[in-house]
Amino acid sequence: MDNSELITKFYTAFQNKDWKQMQECYHEEIRFNDPVFPNLHGKKAKAMWHMLTSASTDLSLTFSDIKTVSETGNCHWEAIYSFSKTGRKVHNKIDAQFVFKEGLIIEHKDDFDLWKWSSMALGLPGRLLGWTPFMKKKIRLMAEKNLTNFISKNPIYD
Repeated sequence: MDNSELITKFYTAFQNKDWKQMQECYHEEIRFNDPVFPNLHGKKAKAMWHMLTSASTDLSLTFSDIKTVSETGNCHWEAIYSFSKTGRKVHNKIDAQFVFKEGLIIEHKDDFDLWKWSSMALGLPGRLLGWTPFMKKKIRLMAEKNLTNFISKNPIYD
């Protein structure tokens, strides 16, 4: 499977909420980074996708513009879902970058506007404060707490 097919497999599995197949695309030494979940490594990165796909009830996902050159690649993807804490509809537009090793994704970085995301997910508080370091830190801490709780309830990530 070439790297473009690997990206397609990852996002097709995401569309199907198939976290196991998503995890199969990741190298065991995966490093994941995005504005909400910075610096996740290994099983913690894999657990994040398990948590997110398990929690989503109305996820709609599209992906496009897959490009790969040698051991790097990128694509654009969009997710539409209801944010679990508020029930508010989110349409997040994300640009992803990848590094490949041994036929798997070893680095995955998602880039999106956290202020736009917080405006949609949190409403007025997100719109007014989502750009501030205080709110960004609060969002990251909430996400980290949720992931830690999820991992503690799922011993496969020990």
